[in-house]
Amino acid sequence: MKNRVVITGLGVVAPNGVGIDAFSKAIKKGESGITFHQQLADLNFSCCIGGIPEISEEKKLEYLTPLQLRGFNSSGILYGCIAGIDAWKDAGFSVDADSELDFDSGTVFGTGTSGVEKFREAIYKLDDNQVKRLGSTVVVQTMTSGISAFLGGILGLGNQVTTNSSACTTGTEAILMGYERIKNGQAKRMLVGSCSDDGPYIWGGFDAMRVMTYKHNDSPEQGSRPMSKSASGFVPGAGAGALVLESLESALDRNATIHAEVLGGNINSGGQRQGGTMTAPNAVAVQRCIKEALSNSNISANQIDTINGHLTATSKDGLEIENWTKALSRKGENFPYINSLKSMVGHCLAAAGSIESVATVLQLKEQFVFPNINCEDVHEEIPVLISEDKIVKQVLHTELNIAAKASFGFGDVNGCIIFKRYN
Repeated sequence: MKNRVVITGLGVVAPNGVGIDAFSKAIKKGESGITFHQQLADLNFSCCIGGIPEISEEKKLEYLTPLQLRGFNSSGILYGCIAGIDAWKDAGFSVDADSELDFDSGTVFGTGTSGVEKFREAIYKLDDNQVKRLGSTVVVQTMTSGISAFLGGILGLGNQVTTNSSACTTGTEAILMGYERIKNGQAKRMLVGSCSDDGPYIWGGFDAMRVMTYKHNDSPEQGSRPMSKSASGFVPGAGAGALVLESLESALDRNATIHAEVLGGNINSGGQRQGGTMTAPNAVAVQRCIKEALSNSNISANQIDTINGHLTATSKDGLEIENWTKALSRKGENFPYINSLKSMVGHCLAAAGSIESVATVLQLKEQFVFPNINCEDVHEEIPVLISEDKIVKQVLHTELNIAAKASFGFGDVNGCIIFKRYN
């Protein structure tokens, strides 16, 4: 007998809202968190806009001690700690440095590149002969598993504590890894999510690849344009999303608030074959990932009410819509509602899947579909596939039961999760 898995905690650090209340209000209103950054302009970036969460020094001290913050310069770990601790508290648990070790709880918390700014800071100040003076805090801030190490220690987690990394699919994959562990009875609870640093040393390579927009430095809030005819590349973002997954039995035993249920999902890769490359998806693998997510969740394609797509505001948005229509065998007016959070926060890279999953769960819990902003001019490839009214332009309050969330990442890796409203 497999355990049913529910979501009992949510936390988010996003460019347009830090904390669930602020984030929920922002996505309903269609508020952008994309701003101009003079530092990028000074470094001659083509794209000088991005989504960076606003965290005050006072806010940091609510989550990390002065000792932990000494020499601290890893924005991704900071975002992950805030989102993770918020999700843990939202699930009804306290944060106590003297708490007993909890062997029933663990974390899978992903990231892409951790602590680049910290490494740069340490190396920039030294020459090779002084390398042993990097400092004692550089290790935990630059090792990939730094975020799960921080959260595991702060919360006293005694089950699996690990970090996954799979580019844009990282957050979606982390959720499914935690889901499988609970479903199979290996844990009662798993804190899952992902985080991403911000700044020129994270975004510089993408600017060099010419995949980020350069046309909206004077109009940053209009820069991220998924599914739009005038889309000219993605806008970089950063932050973290976190969810506490729990067996239904455990959640009911402690009378926890249940935000939604995870029905299942699927992870696969296109192997950079059949048109798939490091940056382009293998359509056959994408469609298979979606179909197997439905099968794993024991639902039919017609039960999907809304889709939170990957949809990055690049040339592949039309292909993604086509893949959804083929995988679901639904077109035109029969297609579900679809949206992309990236229109408001940009592409948060390794954090994208988890932040967007938090938004998807909020839609089910509060019964709304958040709008796609900057999509007045839908790309001409899309209306021949689906009815344009399925691309929500203003917040839509409607009855939702099942939502699909997908991420299709750099390296031709795919993930799809099926969430269900909990009654």
